[in-house]
Amino acid sequence: MAKVKYYYDSENLAYTKIKTRKRIKIGYALLFLVASALFGFLVFVLLINTPYFETPKDRLQAREIENLKLQYAILNKKLDAIDEAADALEERDNNIYRVYFNKTEIPDSIRKAGFRNPERYKALEGYNNSQLVLNTTKRVDKLSKQLAIQSKSLDEILKLAGAKENLLLAIPAIQPVQNENLKRVASGFGYRIDPFTKVRKMHNGMDFTANTGAPIYATGDGVVERADNTASGYGNHVVIRHGFGYESLYAHLSKYNCRPGQKVKRGDVIGYVGSTGRSEGPHCHYEVHKDGKVVNPLNFYYGNISAVEYIAISQMANQENQSLD
Repeated sequence: MAKVKYYYDSENLAYTKIKTRKRIKIGYALLFLVASALFGFLVFVLLINTPYFETPKDRLQAREIENLKLQYAILNKKLDAIDEAADALEERDNNIYRVYFNKTEIPDSIRKAGFRNPERYKALEGYNNSQLVLNTTKRVDKLSKQLAIQSKSLDEILKLAGAKENLLLAIPAIQPVQNENLKRVASGFGYRIDPFTKVRKMHNGMDFTANTGAPIYATGDGVVERADNTASGYGNHVVIRHGFGYESLYAHLSKYNCRPGQKVKRGDVIGYVGSTGRSEGPHCHYEVHKDGKVVNPLNFYYGNISAVEYIAISQMANQENQSLD
């Protein structure tokens, strides 16, 4: 039963019943309903944002997230196995295949390099499990690049295998002056005393002393690139491009027996010993270049000398004496 309210009428000295208008009653009712709705909405928002209240959709998404985490864990284990296989293949490639075909190894800084673009993975950031997805994606990209480099390397090795016979013929593998004409190995590769300045400096080849006019032989198959005296200090000299990154140089010739563009075979006479250019006496200054860098010619004399002769030449070449040019 609704409470009846009165107020005291001082003029009539009596209590009078308070009559509430219907509009006010309706207003109060509406205000109550609105307040109740707002309160209920706030309670609902609080509940759905707490871990203690899950909708069926939330539970489904949670299961999917856990399943994805499991799949990523399985994927990373497979990537570990592929990494091991790729590392083993790279080891064989660097230390067996490339050594066999006399190719420089591919360093890890190139093989395992990632991508330098900082924006590449920007779209994967900002999510609850971004780090998991980001790390896995980076691993896949890095491995893909690693396998692409390895595939290219094996293509190169395959071509070299097909051209193995030509490679063996191209390598400068004999002395440029035969032993019967050779007086001695005057100076080897490395730091030597310059005969003119008397200063210790790098000697990029080997000096073979012989009588003027002694024949000089091409040490490998190739094409004569130069036969002139335009390079400072070398005098009359010949440069042969052998292919596969090899070049050989023969300096201080008394005369030529070849011309630029001419194809030569290992053992062909390309010129004769002399003392032209910056030279202190008749000799052949001989250099070997691999991929644009000078290398020690002593490492290539396996085509026409015995082990005993190699040891003797090595001992003479390694003496830090005065060079002839």
